[in-house]
Amino acid sequence: MRKEYLPDELLPLSGIQHFVFCRRQWALIHVERQWQENVLTTEGKQLHERADDPFFSEIRQGVIIARSMPVASYRLGLIGVCDVVQFTPSEEGAALHGRQGRYQPAPVEYKRGREKHDRCDEAQLCAQAMCLEEMLSTSIPTAYLYYGEIRHRVEVALTDDLRSFVVSMTQEMHGYFERGYTPRVRTSKACKSCSLEEVCLPMLQENVIPASKYIRDEIEGA
Repeated sequence: MRKEYLPDELLPLSGIQHFVFCRRQWALIHVERQWQENVLTTEGKQLHERADDPFFSEIRQGVIIARSMPVASYRLGLIGVCDVVQFTPSEEGAALHGRQGRYQPAPVEYKRGREKHDRCDEAQLCAQAMCLEEMLSTSIPTAYLYYGEIRHRVEVALTDDLRSFVVSMTQEMHGYFERGYTPRVRTSKACKSCSLEEVCLPMLQENVIPASKYIRDEIEGA
């Protein structure tokens, strides 16, 4: 892993969720700059808008609630915004500018729907926490995912395994981006809910024969 990325090499943190979901989807969005809205992304955007209120913070029973907090990690090479970061008074936490005492940070990411079977949401949340750790020189053991459909907050343990997974994904993302590489499609049930289905055309892509194989088959069949 590189020691540190330069500012103009930072990739959008939110992209790690796309990358874990489908590497081709991530490349279409972040390498080829293509994007389409569907009902799922629209609902997700509306949920985020209810959470996002730049520069707004409040205090609830001593806990500081910061919204739309910019974060970055030069070790991971990521930059983005946390929906919400809660800072709970703790002697083991981080010092905050203009605040007395120390506070334990924990990001809270808002998602539409309900808990998923893959690691998309957890990876994005963990990446946010790792950015905060680097920025505040602290450690964050847990973070939270809030799901709009079930109106429920889920606590996520930021384990060594999850952190290693995030590092692996970000390294692969940077590799693809530097090469300008868009992988071929791997169809699954998830393709039906993908906002880029009409751009990706997974069923057509799946049946594409590489030119080298086509030429070889033609020669051998002659």
